[in-house]
Amino acid sequence: MLAYIKGELTELSEDGIVVEAGGMGYAIRVPASVLPQLPALGSLVKIYTHLQVREDGVGLFGFLTRDDLEVFRLLLSVSGIGPKGALNILSVLTPDELRFAVLSEDVKTLSLAPGLGKKTSQKVILELKDKFSLEDALEKQQEHVRAAAPGAAAEDAAGEAAQALAALGYSQSEALRAVREVPGAEGMTVEELLKQALRRMALR
Repeated sequence: MLAYIKGELTELSEDGIVVEAGGMGYAIRVPASVLPQLPALGSLVKIYTHLQVREDGVGLFGFLTRDDLEVFRLLLSVSGIGPKGALNILSVLTPDELRFAVLSEDVKTLSLAPGLGKKTSQKVILELKDKFSLEDALEKQQEHVRAAAPGAAAEDAAGEAAQALAALGYSQSEALRAVREVPGAEGMTVEELLKQALRRMALR
């Protein structure tokens, strides 16, 4: 099984790319969101891949990070979601946005994906909610922030915690108030601050 392909980016189209490695050109389907992140043609790329073998053919799907690949595979585990549907979702939502949408049961956000109606969005939430946790979602989000801005500290933990609360369905004003009311918030991590804020909101 192919874990990833590393080689020269030789072709680019609306729904896929071709990567040449070892004298072979691999046609790989990718989410639309990947295309703007790719380097120029002729550059070296590393694409994490999922190979799907079916009676009607073989498909190779690619992503720039392991996280994208893992989320793609989780989406494939949802009944009624095939590779095309999973790619459509990841074309409009990042893995972070998807996790928060599922955890907050945000059908409206999931329905932004082409061809994903309300009923299928509800099914995605139902079948994936137990596979995500708020702590993991926050940790992944912080990893991506650090990767985008190496060396940048999480200076605004309160802002990140409030954003996470808003993603869970609380209003922005409720989220900010709950975070500000946490004693000793200045020295807390985002996870600690979020847990304390959730406890305070539960007592209201």
